[in-house]
Amino acid sequence: MVTKLDRFFRKIVNKWPGKQRFGVYRFLPAFLLLGAGLEFCMIRWHVGEVNFYRIYKRNQIKKIIQAEIDSGEL
Repeated sequence: MVTKLDRFFRKIVNKWPGKQRFGVYRFLPAFLLLGAGLEFCMIRWHVGEVNFYRIYKRNQIKKIIQAEIDSGEL
């Protein structure tokens, strides 16, 4: 059963330019821009005092220190 939403998305996909030349790769620039936008938001948006990269850096430092403690270097 084809729904209205399915027909809507098919219509948009079929109207997207570059179908003959690029095939499915014609969507690559859109996804590249969406990924860059997401990355920018993860860097710039803060929840309280933290954002994604501060948490990531903190966890990486904890892993490095734990590995040094386990190997006996500290």
